[in-house]
Amino acid sequence: MSGIDYQQLIPNNVDLSNNRRLQRALEKWQPAFLDWWQDMGPEGFQTSDVYLRTAVSTDAEGWANFGFVQMPEYRWGIFLADREKDRTIGFGDHAGKPVWQEVPGEYRNVLQRIIVTQGDTEPASVEQQRFLGKTAPSVYDLRNLFQVNVEEGRHLWAMVYLLHGYFGRDGREEAETLLERRSGDEDKPRILDAFNQTCPDWLTFFCFTTFTDRDGKYQLASLAESAFDPLSRTCRFMLTEEAHHMFVGERGIQRVLRRSAELTKEDSNGDPRNLGGIRLQTVQKYVNYWFSYSIDLFGSEISSNAADYFANGIKGRYRENDLWEDHVAIEASKTLKVLKDDVLVDSEVPLRNAMNEILREEYIKDCELVLKRWNRALDKLDCGFRITLPNHRFHRRQGLYAGQFYDLEGTPITEEQFNAKKDDWLPTDDDRLYVHSLMKPVYEHGKMANWIAPPARGINKNEVEYEYVRLDG
Repeated sequence: MSGIDYQQLIPNNVDLSNNRRLQRALEKWQPAFLDWWQDMGPEGFQTSDVYLRTAVSTDAEGWANFGFVQMPEYRWGIFLADREKDRTIGFGDHAGKPVWQEVPGEYRNVLQRIIVTQGDTEPASVEQQRFLGKTAPSVYDLRNLFQVNVEEGRHLWAMVYLLHGYFGRDGREEAETLLERRSGDEDKPRILDAFNQTCPDWLTFFCFTTFTDRDGKYQLASLAESAFDPLSRTCRFMLTEEAHHMFVGERGIQRVLRRSAELTKEDSNGDPRNLGGIRLQTVQKYVNYWFSYSIDLFGSEISSNAADYFANGIKGRYRENDLWEDHVAIEASKTLKVLKDDVLVDSEVPLRNAMNEILREEYIKDCELVLKRWNRALDKLDCGFRITLPNHRFHRRQGLYAGQFYDLEGTPITEEQFNAKKDDWLPTDDDRLYVHSLMKPVYEHGKMANWIAPPARGINKNEVEYEYVRLDG
């Protein structure tokens, strides 16, 4: 078992005490992180005792410990999965060679850029969600929000450790800059557009953690294949925590769907809004929006950068060893649909250049499984409604299909046709205002806001009614 040393100022399982230079650098960064957390972390709950999970080891069975802690006192730290003995590079031009324990000079800039971009998403999520606690639909949900937030903070620590430990002065400067950018700021925005979007309500939060955090899963999984072993080990442990974020989102949407279906049946006109609920069609529009926004995060379908990342062993495919036989991918090609003269035609692309699309396809398969679970829950309520995923060409702002117009099935249409149907497909201002009007806090233990169903069970074998957040602080 890979135990974590909690006697240190910075908890870690990387033997930080024997690297005094790195330890001093991180201890200098730590107060700036805590200042950022006080400024940009959950608003109004910094002195509340929260029932949080803290990593105690990185093995599969004993990695978490539950207890009450105030969030500024949460023991953030640096946790890497155990090193695999004799691990070799699993793909690309260097396949079969030993993995790198230090950064090769020729890949220094690209690795630093990847780590900074990943690191930038972590504090951005906290900033996007900082006011949600004030409208939590239950104390159970409030605690889950805070668990997501502190783990995003720890994921920031994971990337900062790599920057400090392997990239010298440039890395230290980048680590400082990660605390200076702000989600949505006009002058210093976050790097990726999805992380500059507002998160004003819990339906948005549940969609974000379902779809955007699921993108994070696939990005981390591809980096977990990396020939740079410290990055691989860091991402392998981060994936353990990322699973909880997706759970919060998926089950949150499922509970909204369940309650919406119940209220639809109860209302004589079949409109749950008359009883303070959310229309199933509105949930579908939010799904359309956040799914299409999230698949943009994978980048362009045809990418020379993606080809270089694969060739150089920096970023692999999802589950490279399990799902693929050809780990060099130098001869193969992939067929993509491209728009020519208003018609979609097949185009052959070298497989390495299509690595972003391959990762996106695995992501879409995963999202389809989520929708199957949601629809099974709806089927049990016999409501006659099913949630669907739009085609991957719908509402794109990045890649081959950006600046073009497609319907939900991915069929090319005109801009006029798109605009005529846009309000049926994507959330309108009225939809957002109505959802926002429902966002009233419910802090009584065991109670739920009317627009969401209670969860099937509580956390860590506790009841749903458990006092997960002590609001008196």
